[in-house]
Order: sequence, then structure tokens, then C-alpha cells
Amino acid sequence: MKKRSLFTGLRIFGLVLGMSAMAINGYSSSHREAPLISNDPLADNTDLYAFRSPDDTNTVTIIANYIPFELPEGGPNWYTFSPNIRYEVHIKNKTSTTGDDITYRFTFAQTNQDGTTFFNVRLNKENLKTTYTCEKSTDGGVTFTTIYSGGIVPPPNIGPRSIEGNPVGLGAANYTSLITSAIHTASTGEKLFCGPADDPFFVDLAGAFDVGNFRPEGNTTNAPKDGLARFNVHSICIKVPISMLQKDGKNVSAAANILDGDFVIGVWASASRQQIKTLNASGTDAYSGSWVQVSRLGMPLTNEAVIPIGSKDRWNANTPYNNNDLQFAPFFNNPELALYMDNSQFGGAVPSMNGLRIQSKSLGTYDFRNGKPGLYPLKGNAAVAGTALDDAIFGTILLPNNTSPRAVDLLPIFYTGVPNLRPYQLATGKNGNPLAAGKPFINNFLPTLGDMLRLNMAVPVTPRNDPKFSSLGIVSAAVLGLTDPAYNANANLQFIPNMDGFPNGRRLEDDVTTIELQAVSGVALAAIGLWYDDYPVGGTNPVTPQLQNVLGFSAGVTKNDTTFKASFPYVQNPWRGYDYTLKSRF
Repeated sequence: MKKRSLFTGLRIFGLVLGMSAMAINGYSSSHREAPLISNDPLADNTDLYAFRSPDDTNTVTIIANYIPFELPEGGPNWYTFSPNIRYEVHIKNKTSTTGDDITYRFTFAQTNQDGTTFFNVRLNKENLKTTYTCEKSTDGGVTFTTIYSGGIVPPPNIGPRSIEGNPVGLGAANYTSLITSAIHTASTGEKLFCGPADDPFFVDLAGAFDVGNFRPEGNTTNAPKDGLARFNVHSICIKVPISMLQKDGKNVSAAANILDGDFVIGVWASASRQQIKTLNASGTDAYSGSWVQVSRLGMPLTNEAVIPIGSKDRWNANTPYNNNDLQFAPFFNNPELALYMDNSQFGGAVPSMNGLRIQSKSLGTYDFRNGKPGLYPLKGNAAVAGTALDDAIFGTILLPNNTSPRAVDLLPIFYTGVPNLRPYQLATGKNGNPLAAGKPFINNFLPTLGDMLRLNMAVPVTPRNDPKFSSLGIVSAAVLGLTDPAYNANANLQFIPNMDGFPNGRRLEDDVTTIELQAVSGVALAAIGLWYDDYPVGGTNPVTPQLQNVLGFSAGVTKNDTTFKASFPYVQNPWRGYDYTLKSRF
């Protein structure tokens, strides 16, 4: 892949604070991210998405994916949701409560319609036929009410004889018709879909986990490869009216402005099993005992690459409530990935990341390498009064000590979301002072001190066919706010395309890998005015060679291997086992 143009690079520059915290989370989303869950794929959260629905903007769509690396031809026992697992989507919209404010619980059941055959589908009958019940709680999980039962899970997309064949198969018009018939409406108004889908995530897994040996340039013999291409997952998709998610029941039309903090929600997903499994001599099994969480996912990638291997299983077993996640804060204050972007550490050992370097003397003073002071020298200084760095506000978290440099840019989105407070605004309008007020572009602040994917539902939707729509999400919004005359003429709040993108929620199209790696490399710091080391004192153009090197970096795979749908459930049909061609999936 050739290096991007400077303008494309500036999109990444615009990521600022929000992408920075995401960056430390690593390379691929949570596919087989911890030792225990790698042996339990049916319970493994792979990805979580939350975005305002592009075709129905008064709603938000949440997609929780499970079961990594499903081979489309993986018969005779294709993967499906387990009847022995509780799959849950958790929503937080208040800071005054101690747990979930809304919980959706999905439980599944299976039947064999024809136990005399080894085929999954034969003669219009289906084996391992899966259905589900959806329950909802609005009291922190104390009580649940069934809002839909008997939900249909489409069968795997086996092949034309099984799906369209008649009389030997199901006799469906096509696979899309099975998806359409599996979209249900809950008694409380939500749209629901549970079933197999194309894995929407994309990343060069082989390069990423060979100690960051990305292949951004590629070559004829070793080009970057999407390690998730043509694999399927199982998706739980929920389309919810915004008024149902907003803490006071307000519709988005009641928002005070497009960054109204009262419209922020936090979302995470989990899977739980009962503690005891009994294997019987008859070849059956049984489960009993208390339910125990075995997997969770909020921010993408957290457990995959930031949490060290000795703590991964413990992370999966914890919830993001009651300050449980504070124990993992040190891994974010000094992220391991930063060591490979620092020439004084292991920077020279990973040539593919040579363009990624972290500020060691930003503005001639501030060192953000691991173990260095970062902005701690400003602790207690009158200059930080009234900013988020003030101890009276959040300074004790953002500037905890003189050896946690990335607490100032990586922690906020992980623990709280990004507030529309100084210094977390674009450098536009700051006149060279990073602590001054700048141009607002994100506010997904929900200070619950836990790992969640946070979304401000008041931010307008960028249409997918908008010429300024970008898979770089907030990156693109920030670059426009920094460089485009339509948005950088002043520091006033205004809608900038892609303000609705990652990390303000996460859209299916958002390219998190390239963005995150550049953010670990300090792009977020630069975006708020803490420029790279080669920015001259008194300079006026921050686009220095070092910044251009960072912006020119690409992780190689920057988009999904297929399209997304324009309407709910938005995820694409699963790949067909019989034939990998795109046409065969419909």
C-alpha cells in the first residue's frame, strides 16, 4: 500500500484524545483474546458496535458479535449460539446508579427436526434449529421481563442445495429472505436480529501479532492480509429508539446542542455460564450452579493487547462497575505498545513501525515516553485551573504521578469518555496554548470509571453516501476542524462530518487499527497542541517531517472485505460454505 497523501494523513492527525485511549487497546478486536475464553468460542465476545442508525436517525443500533473465526464450510456442526450461555448487552446512562440502567439478555434453545440424518438441513427440516428469548431489565438486573420469545436464528449459509433447494432443502427464495424473516419487533418497540453474519472487523492479524510486524507497504510476495476476511461471526443486533436509551426519556430533538452530555450512553456486552458442567455417560451434559461472567467487551481491543496475559482472564470476569477497572489503569498509563515507538526502548527492533514515534520534548519540555512525567510538571500550576487537569476536577486521575505520562490522553476515553473541557478540544482557536479553549468536536463523557463504548446520541449522523464520510470517524471530523476553512475559521461548536464516528460510538465502517496505532504514537497529543519534537519554537506549521511520518503510517488493511447493508441489521450476510463468491451470499 502506498503512503497516504498529506491530507489523508491529517485525517489521522484529527483523531485527538478520543482515539488515543483506544489506541493502546491493540490491533485486532477481541477474537480469542484471553487463555480461558480461547477454549470457549461460543461465549467469546469478538466486537461491539454502537451508532445512530443511518437510515432511522431517531434510533441507535447496538451490535454485539460472538464466536470468532467461523469457517463458512465448517460442517456438519456449524457454530451457533449456545443454549447454556447468557448473552447480555449492558447500557449505562446515569452516573447516579451503581450498575446497569438497561440490560438486554438473550437466551437460546435448540431442536433437531430430523434426527435420522447427519445433514444440518434436509427435506425442509433443520437440525440444531436455534430460537431465542429476549428479556429486558431496567432495575440493574434485579428483575427481567420477556420482550420477545420464539425469535428465529437463521441457519448457517451452507450452500444452494440446503438453502434454496426444493424439496431437498429449505426451499427459500434466497438467503437474504431468511435474514429478513428473522428480524423481529419486541413488545417494547426494539428491532431484534440474532444470527450468522460476515465478520465486519478487518485487520492484518499475522503482522500485528508478529511483534507489530505490520505490512503497510506490502509487496508481491508478502502483502498485508485481512486475517478475518471471509470468516463469519454470530451477531446480536438491537435497534432502539433514542428516547428509550436517554436517561430521562427524551427524544434527540430535545437535545440542547449536538454535544449535549445528557445524551451520552455507555455500552458493553458479556457472556456468562453456570459454574458447574457435568458430563454424563449417555453422551449428554448438564449445567448447574451460579452464573459467572466469562467474557466481556466494551472498548474494542482492550483485553486483546493492552492487558497482560497474566491478567486477561481476571479482566474478563470483572464488570466495569464499582471501580473494578481501576486495577488495570497502570497498563494504560504506560502502554506496552509505546515501547516499540521509542528509540530509547525497542523502537529500532520493529522497522515496520519506524514512522511511529512519541513526543519526548513537546513544546521543548514535555516527555510522554513510558515512565516519563508527561504533563505532570503542570500539576498545581495556575495554568491548569478550570481545566480537566485541575485537581478540583479530574487532575488526580489525569495527572496521578510523575511516571504515568499517558494518563492524560489514554485514560479519559477508557474510564470516562472525552469531556468537552479544556484541554480536550481541537487546537483550532488556541493560538498556540494547548490549555486554552479550542474547537469542540467530541463529548462522550460518562464518568463511571469503567471500560465501555461510549456514544453521544445527540451527534447527527453522517450519511454513508456523503462525500465527506470517512472510515476514520472522529479522525476525519478533527482534520476538517483543523484544516478546512468551512470549519476552522473559528472555535465555535458546529457539526463536522464524522463526529458520529469512532470513538464516539463505533460504526461498522470505522477503521480502528490504523487510527489507534497512530494515536499511541502521540497524534492525539499533537492534535490538542502538544506538537512533535521537531516543531520549532515559535513555529506556525505543526505539519513537521516527524508528524508526516506518523500520519503516513498505515496498518495495511483499512476496510472490510465486503460491503455493509444500508438497513438493519447492517451486518452483511454470512459467507456461504459451498461457494466463497460474493454473489453466493445473497
